[in-house]
Amino acid sequence: MSAQPLYQRLAEYYRDAIHSGVLPPLARMPSVRNLVRTHQVSLSTALQVCRRLEEDGLLEARPRSGYFVRPSSAPSLAPATEPDMRAAQQPAAYVGIHDRVSHFIARCEQYPDSVNFALAAAEPQAYPQDALRQALTRCLRQQPGLLTSRVPPQGAPALREVLARRMLASGIRATAQDVIVTHGCIEALNLALRAVASPGDTIAVESPAYFGLLQVLESLGLRALEIPTSPQRGLSVEALDLALQTQPGIRAVVAVPNLQNPLGCVMPDHDKQALLQCCLKHEIALIEDDTYGLLIDTGPQRAIKHWDRDGQVIYCSSLHKTLAPGMRLGWVLGGRWQARIDMLKYAQSRPNEAAGQLAAAAYMATKAFDRHLGRLRGQLARQRQHMARGVAREFPPATRLTLPPGGMLLWVELPDDIDGEALFEAALRQGIRIAPGAIFSNASRFGHFVRLSCADPDPLRVDRSLRTLGRLAHSLQN
Repeated sequence: MSAQPLYQRLAEYYRDAIHSGVLPPLARMPSVRNLVRTHQVSLSTALQVCRRLEEDGLLEARPRSGYFVRPSSAPSLAPATEPDMRAAQQPAAYVGIHDRVSHFIARCEQYPDSVNFALAAAEPQAYPQDALRQALTRCLRQQPGLLTSRVPPQGAPALREVLARRMLASGIRATAQDVIVTHGCIEALNLALRAVASPGDTIAVESPAYFGLLQVLESLGLRALEIPTSPQRGLSVEALDLALQTQPGIRAVVAVPNLQNPLGCVMPDHDKQALLQCCLKHEIALIEDDTYGLLIDTGPQRAIKHWDRDGQVIYCSSLHKTLAPGMRLGWVLGGRWQARIDMLKYAQSRPNEAAGQLAAAAYMATKAFDRHLGRLRGQLARQRQHMARGVAREFPPATRLTLPPGGMLLWVELPDDIDGEALFEAALRQGIRIAPGAIFSNASRFGHFVRLSCADPDPLRVDRSLRTLGRLAHSLQN
């Protein structure tokens, strides 16, 4: 039986009807009374369904007329260019991006009061601050010795149990004993890479890829082989298969199948299964980063780990984007490498502190967490649409963007003659932070791209900042 509240399941049912065109734009939504009669639910549940769809930007209420499907508000921009899958791949190279990322961070810190379109996390007010504080206070009251007691090596059992239950929504069957709690997903990825590779080995990564992953590879002395990645379908399994046939020394592939950072794409299930089969055929580890999966508009999609029967997938995730950035809570399922990752975690950093784990566990065990996720998805969907429309309105012609189906990131392809780093520098001087595309690749492939965060909930500030960015982009054109 689904753990989702009934109103959420019904909202998903009608969300699918809207997305598929069964309920087209401007069509009338079945009335609240019809929902009560058709689905045999209470009036309160029927109202919650309509309000949830309204929060998601799919319905609009008209006085004395009911709810209607909102007209499509997709931005009038061409989708981002697909990579050339037939182009010869560059050979694996030692990652040398740390200095570039360090410069990016240092320059941002020189402008502490900037409007921040570079941060890949929602505003603090988007997270359940009061509920988490209350949960933490209760934990300390119930366990006065909590701060001075030893923490189990793999993490607090209560959190590991909740995480195991919550992963069922992504199709993952794991026990609490399988879960190792980490300091965010970045430590989980670090542990996974150390478990399967040694300095000098090659790791296949998406291109573009999250710059934090590239920094981890550099710190471990690993080579990166960038695999073409579609802004629509994710990593090219065909290109990866060819690379595994022609380039020796590839020990693992790191993939973000659900809302890839920075592209925001979601791999179709068929491609997820094909990626796993490719890794099994070539006997390499598949490290799955599922940090953003819970932020997909329609709810969690299947993780690749769902199809893993041989322990070939090391699954990494965190609560950093979905619940509490300040807690730095992540976890890893080690698959065949579980014992080694367990040892590396103990040797590298010892267990996380217990109070935050228990507070998160107490909150996640309630329906309040599901309600929070629903609100967060709806808020981010509205903010993505608003920013995408602003980019279409303010940026130069030939700007391209593929609107993602969830999350908080937009990967913007500028006209070829606009340098993303030059726009980054010019924007900083105007008090606006953006992330230049160059830091998302070790191969200088994305110089005319930028990543924009849609986390800012203030539409007036967003519009004002986008007008400035658009003016700067126009001024940088040759």
